[in-house]
Amino acid sequence: MTKVALVTGGTRGIGAAISRALQAAGHKVAASYAGNDEAAAKFQAETGIPVFKWDVGDYDACAAGIAKVEADIGPIDILVNNAGITRDGFFHKMTRESWSDVIRTNLDSLFNMTRPVIEGMRARSFGRIIVISSINGQKGQMGQVNYSAAKAGDIGFVKALAQENANKNITVNAITPGYIGTDMVSAMPEAALQRVIAGIPVGRLGKPEEIAAMVVFLASEQGAFATGATFAVNGGQYMA
Repeated sequence: MTKVALVTGGTRGIGAAISRALQAAGHKVAASYAGNDEAAAKFQAETGIPVFKWDVGDYDACAAGIAKVEADIGPIDILVNNAGITRDGFFHKMTRESWSDVIRTNLDSLFNMTRPVIEGMRARSFGRIIVISSINGQKGQMGQVNYSAAKAGDIGFVKALAQENANKNITVNAITPGYIGTDMVSAMPEAALQRVIAGIPVGRLGKPEEIAAMVVFLASEQGAFATGATFAVNGGQYMA
């Protein structure tokens, strides 16, 4: 059955793969983005998926953006909270701005994006909320105290919200990708990249499409019995 899906950070990398996969599964998809107008325009031209620009760290911007999506496409049934940033550095040198920017975008955004849609989902007795967390929210990562804290918070958000809404046919799940072959990861120095790959038991980077396939499953009727769960897609790098 066709549903309306909104993917944050949905025009590049993992988010773009998710947007494309949900479209291929027959859903009406909207993709939000924060800053790269050129990439967003190219993505829309290639896919026909409408794009919307706002900052997921700003509640009022999210509420207005979601209202625009729903006016143009319809009430949101599937929300994929994918948008995220990094501001890496050792904690003893970390600035307040580096901390707060990451928390705003990677954790506060879950409230900002989910609060405006949850009442509608409850009224319609259907919803799929999927959060793209990270392997580093499970195991931690030096140089990423801010990012690891936010991504760990994502998992707690999922577990609590799932319990509140299970009786309304709303599922809430997290996916924790490992190292995925996006442009950002692939741009790492070759020696560093090879060290990363050496630590992955399957011996390769993940593919954005592999994360997208998990999203499609969780958004489907076949995924309806999974809620409050954390799905690790990391090639065996970390087994919780």
